[in-house]
Amino acid sequence: MSVADRVRVHEIQTLSEDWYVLKKTRFSFRRTDGAWQEQWRETYDRGNGATILLYDPDRRTVILTRQFRYPAFVNGHDDLLIEAPAGLLDNAQPEERICAEAAEETGFQVGAVRQVFDAFMSPGSVTERLYFFVAPYDSASRVGNGGGNAQEGEDIGVIEIAIEEALGMIERGEIRDGKTIILLQYAALHLFDRLWGEAD
Repeated sequence: MSVADRVRVHEIQTLSEDWYVLKKTRFSFRRTDGAWQEQWRETYDRGNGATILLYDPDRRTVILTRQFRYPAFVNGHDDLLIEAPAGLLDNAQPEERICAEAAEETGFQVGAVRQVFDAFMSPGSVTERLYFFVAPYDSASRVGNGGGNAQEGEDIGVIEIAIEEALGMIERGEIRDGKTIILLQYAALHLFDRLWGEAD
């Protein structure tokens, strides 16, 4: 039995369509014991997105961004967030969109990108599926200053740091963005050799 066979939608209310779409849905879900249970859930649909980690395996560095995030600020984060470049797909293919987003935010133009996985980042309320990419870069890849799109309210700083320093920033609570933590841990496991030094 698929999950679709366990869901019966009864009513959908649109609560907001201002920025993205917030809906309230009444549905029944067939529990494991076979009983149907009626529930209400709110879902926030902002579209799907993509994120990328640019890495230099020879210099052992990664490119990250720094920007203001109002939702994080109102939840007690009194600083800019350090993140991997990311953006919504806006009806484009993930590979196409993430290349454009990387150039817009960081100034680095990447060639071949590799998707490593996709994930639902906040499935309790947000519908977004995020596609995760990695791509190598070097100094010749820098074709602009980055900074994002000022007309969309973006004011993005670009950071190049060693992978070891980035991992230390996670431990110290200086990097708190979920997608970025996931990509940096992926890099530690798969993209950089000798990360933890010689075995005893």
